[in-house]
Amino acid sequence: MDGESYEDPALAAVLNAEFICIKVDRDERPDVDTRYQRAVQTLIGQGGWPLTAFLTPSGEVFHGGTYFPPEDRFGRPGFRTVLRTVLEVYRERRDEVAAQASAIRRTLAAGLDEAAPGEVTPRLLDAAEAGMFRAFDRAHGGFGGAPKFPHPAALHFALTRWADAPTPERRMLVDRTLQGMARGGVYDQLGGGFHRYSVDQEWIVPHFEKMAYDNSELLRVYVAAAAAFGDAEYAGTARGIVHWVRTVLADPAGGYGTSQDADVGLDDDGDYFTWTRDEAAAVLSAPELEVAAAYYDIGTAGEMHHNPGKNVLYVAAGIPAIAARTGRSAAEVAALLDAARRRLLEARERRPAPFVDRTRYTSWNAMLASAMLGAAALLDDDGAASHARATLERIRAESPAADAVLHAPGGVGGLLEDQVHVALAAFDAWEATGERAWLDWSVVLAERIWADYADSDGALFDSVRSDGAEGLLPARAKPLQDAPTPSGNGAAGILAARLHAATDDARWRDRALALVRAFAGRAGDLGLYAATCLTAVDWLLNPPTLIEIEAPVADPEAARMHARALATFVPRRVIRRVIGGARRATICRGATCSLPAASDAEWAAALGGFSPPLTRG
Repeated sequence: MDGESYEDPALAAVLNAEFICIKVDRDERPDVDTRYQRAVQTLIGQGGWPLTAFLTPSGEVFHGGTYFPPEDRFGRPGFRTVLRTVLEVYRERRDEVAAQASAIRRTLAAGLDEAAPGEVTPRLLDAAEAGMFRAFDRAHGGFGGAPKFPHPAALHFALTRWADAPTPERRMLVDRTLQGMARGGVYDQLGGGFHRYSVDQEWIVPHFEKMAYDNSELLRVYVAAAAAFGDAEYAGTARGIVHWVRTVLADPAGGYGTSQDADVGLDDDGDYFTWTRDEAAAVLSAPELEVAAAYYDIGTAGEMHHNPGKNVLYVAAGIPAIAARTGRSAAEVAALLDAARRRLLEARERRPAPFVDRTRYTSWNAMLASAMLGAAALLDDDGAASHARATLERIRAESPAADAVLHAPGGVGGLLEDQVHVALAAFDAWEATGERAWLDWSVVLAERIWADYADSDGALFDSVRSDGAEGLLPARAKPLQDAPTPSGNGAAGILAARLHAATDDARWRDRALALVRAFAGRAGDLGLYAATCLTAVDWLLNPPTLIEIEAPVADPEAARMHARALATFVPRRVIRRVIGGARRATICRGATCSLPAASDAEWAAALGGFSPPLTRG
């Protein structure tokens, strides 16, 4: 719509003459987006981006939609038609406009509150898991049909369910989805990192934009699956995400950008990321082309409608199959493929690259910092860990208060998602470093969250109440669904449960329990879309595992034991590093504890008794 309508001089003249135009960046103001999206959904039954809303002077919605073409087509009214109609209705039928706006506001007030009380029992988790299996695509992995989104929170929930009670079905759900995504075009096979979603059911053709929040949560689940299953492919996918984050999003001073665009221009559709056969042949030797074409399915007929010769790179055949087909050894095929990948990436980097948004949104930065800390432990990547800590230190330094953070440097404050994700990231930094200051910051932020955002039913509002707010902003929202980032309430439930396990302060368990009870009437039915909240329920219904490593501050063997604990997948885990006397490490779940371990070898055996069995699929 930017190119077709807002940059059209004639249309712009009408807009400027007859309307006051306000363009909202939904990443910059998620609170505005939440309310006006829901208002338009109330009106037309669907939302999405771009969102076009028509408001009264007081900010009430009376008409709206998503994409409008410049002229009438595709069964949609053109933007010119819409503008003429809206002006006519507003000028001549003002009473109808006021009635419509009032009705939308009343419906909105009820719709923004997603709380529905219920009992917190194991049946809640069972019902949610059953719903996930009903939506599971057994052929290609993932949930539902096209377009297909990753749902990393649901995958992490499923992985935890497998760890508690391993079954082939649970393993299949996780493996088929993670493998399908990692081998598909939705994963950038050359540069690493995931695109937003797949437009097809098979994970092949993506919407090429890459988002920080998608990659943070996918990094988290690939790291967890690599640790749980001992799977080198998942570790490699995690390493690819870290590479993309480090080379494209990371600010050397700490912090991460928001996203990388899908395209370079209006007539482009992923051209930076896709290849014709001739383009690949121009940079590869004949043997490299033969192997790469078989592996990535680089043919003369590609997948892109705007240019049928353009190929999305995805894994079409494995190395053993290519070796058998070409008469080469598997090692020779792997070497040729590695060389081809490097050459293709070098050639791609000489193309005009899509724009990278460098805005450092606090919630997404915290999510990425958490994920990078987890990846650093598994991948033995000190650089990822140090940058994650620098990111959190920068957030803390730029915050105007010790117990609250802004949405972006110099931006708005008072948004739940920022406070919760920073508190969780600070907790992760405490586990990773053993430095008490990180836990203290997490507690201080959490105390402020429950002081500023809590309702009487135990749920949390998405923003601090502001008496001076205009339009629909005073409407209070209590979010449950992961849409698309983790629900602020679900993440807060996990935070409180982790703080209780770490500090043994009963207030945190009480707060977590009150919060999940406020949503338990809906969370099981939503299943896949409320997976973050369901993970909080899992923390409350099942015993956490407390890992404690005590040793003098400069003890290399204890450092190795700490790193091993961080890289091991254990559900509902809290790691506590204690500076003290003789080296000893224990792991306890409920009333069951391991014998104290004094060496890394003993510690590996102890952890093995509490971590999931390595049942390779």
